[in-house]
Amino acid sequence: MNCQRLKNWVEERYDVEEIKDFAKKKLVPTHKYEIWYYTGGITLFLFVIQFITGMILSFYYVPHFEHAYKSIIEIVTKLNMGWFFRSLHHWGAQLAIVFLFIHVWSTLLLKSYRKPREFLWFSGFMLLGISIFFGLSGYLLLWDERAFAAVKVATGGAGNLPVIGNFIKAFLRGGIDVTGETLIRFYAFHVSILPLATLFLIGLHILLVQYHGMSVPLSLEKKAHKEIPFFPNLFYKDLIIWLIILGIVVTLATLVPPEIGKKADPLAPAPENIKPEWYFLFLFQTLKLFPGEILGLNGEMIAIILISCGILFFFLIPFFDKKSNRGEKSPLFTWIGIIYFLYFVIMTVFGFVS
Repeated sequence: MNCQRLKNWVEERYDVEEIKDFAKKKLVPTHKYEIWYYTGGITLFLFVIQFITGMILSFYYVPHFEHAYKSIIEIVTKLNMGWFFRSLHHWGAQLAIVFLFIHVWSTLLLKSYRKPREFLWFSGFMLLGISIFFGLSGYLLLWDERAFAAVKVATGGAGNLPVIGNFIKAFLRGGIDVTGETLIRFYAFHVSILPLATLFLIGLHILLVQYHGMSVPLSLEKKAHKEIPFFPNLFYKDLIIWLIILGIVVTLATLVPPEIGKKADPLAPAPENIKPEWYFLFLFQTLKLFPGEILGLNGEMIAIILISCGILFFFLIPFFDKKSNRGEKSPLFTWIGIIYFLYFVIMTVFGFVS
């Protein structure tokens, strides 16, 4: 009875039928590659989990270098279900980055960035960059020795960029070294600046998807293919997949809660064999390949420049792949995507085992 009254109340104020008609008229192509469509929805769902758990944790976290570590310990040990929400936030972040990587690479391999969807590619790529910075900034909030050392290395690497490197390093650190000021800055990024940027980019990305429609793979674009209504066909599939992902995240959060290391000591040397999070391992391993000096130049600076050029090329692929923009096959860029993927996987694996 109450549900019926609520439904009547809403229908008196909003044209629900018009919304239903729009959802039913929205068609989505169906083909053998359609599984990749769901990676975007999974990422969106994981972002929602991150926002909810992050807001809960922010009520109890203290962003001060003398109290940050203690507040994390108290969240985990004293707060009712605090350990679970902290673990859920951790694993939600890990899986969000995994599925965002998969979504970006599937977009690349299926040439879904081609004209007129360039801005879809750009917004998705920027979301990936923001997600990685989310991970880095949230990592420091633990204020344990591993996080402290990893952020010191990451911000120090940014300082090797020519001309703007020192400015970026000082801006991120809030000074010469990683200190309590860095913690405050990273907290501000993590709970205000990055969430606002994420909401804007997600809104833009969804709006562009609605405007352009779902992309059809280049190999199938000129062939006959079926289309099905988004609602209820794809919508219910999305809900089922989200429930499965929720089950995976909850299971990981319950059975594999993340560890907390020793409290960071800015005056102590970095622990031996310190490694960053997995999504930075390929960068970490790449830097290790370069000697300290190459032809009289700083080897790490050369490595950072090459990595930056590689990332910039990846970002601008829609402009370089002119064949796909003309509706022609472009195996060169397929192989480029495969090479990028293999390099990332191989260097990440080497980073784990070395």
